[in-house]
Amino acid sequence: MKFLDEAKVWVKAGDGGDGVIAFRRERFVEFGGPDGGNGGKGGDIVVQAVEGLNTLIDYRYAQHFKARKGGNGAGQDRTGAGSENVVLKVPVGTQILAEDKETLLADLDEAGKQVVIAQGGDGGFGNAHYKTSTNRAPRRADKGWPGEERWLWLRLKLIADAGLVGLPNAGKSTFLAAVSAARPKIADYPFTTLHPQLGVVRLNATEEFVIADIPGLIEGAHEGAGLGDRFLGHVERCAVLLHLVDGSQPDPVRAWRTVREELAGYGHGLDEKPELVALNKLDAMTPQARSSRLKALERAVGHPVQLISGVTGEGVPEVLRSLARTIAETRKAG
Repeated sequence: MKFLDEAKVWVKAGDGGDGVIAFRRERFVEFGGPDGGNGGKGGDIVVQAVEGLNTLIDYRYAQHFKARKGGNGAGQDRTGAGSENVVLKVPVGTQILAEDKETLLADLDEAGKQVVIAQGGDGGFGNAHYKTSTNRAPRRADKGWPGEERWLWLRLKLIADAGLVGLPNAGKSTFLAAVSAARPKIADYPFTTLHPQLGVVRLNATEEFVIADIPGLIEGAHEGAGLGDRFLGHVERCAVLLHLVDGSQPDPVRAWRTVREELAGYGHGLDEKPELVALNKLDAMTPQARSSRLKALERAVGHPVQLISGVTGEGVPEVLRSLARTIAETRKAG
């Protein structure tokens, strides 16, 4: 299934039904009077977050959604039928933005959460509504109110507990494949990951968390270089970031700083999130290089850095336990 995390849709709620002018005419009823009914309510446009979806691809080609008009009133004080709502089902974590792409209208961050995004019009009054002691035969009925219509942006931000960040070829996909059942594309060239991947990490029978791998960042990503920073929104909701640094390259400190600068350039508090740093590709380093690069990176980071190998699994269990502990502490504090 193709991954799509942004879509623009047009929605139009149903117009209200029209009220009618009618009079009661029955045998043996001397003064019939008005009995025109009111119109029915138009259908609403509802957006609902459901489980089992992880992409907005359904809204790539079907972009226009319109609810039906309410039924017109009828004689004998019969109210028109209300129209059914149109429900747009989206993945959990979808944000609804106005046409300006900046005004947040709703954030559907829980399964089952829903919002009426366009209100259906109320039905118009029939002439029975205007009957008074001084106006016993009103000849007035109203048209139904129009339903709301608007353009909307749907933007998906995946729900994950931990986010994987790093330069291209830092070993993020290999790490995700090693710790979960996810099967991302793995190759020895940059940008093998073209869209975010989710994996569930199970530490034991009762403890698990979700980890997200996003495409690698390069210098200038917040200005559009490489794949840009458009996928960073998928780690905004994470409790902790796992920053993987390629230990096989000669200058891991520069690699770490490059990603940190891109996180700061993106904003939204990503550079302030708890961060665990791991020097990856332990199996590709000599003991001397391992020691010198680890010390240099720890001086730059300011706290201990863990050594791991996504290929052999060395150091991976310790990192997963640290992630689980940090996630629990962050969620509790938040």
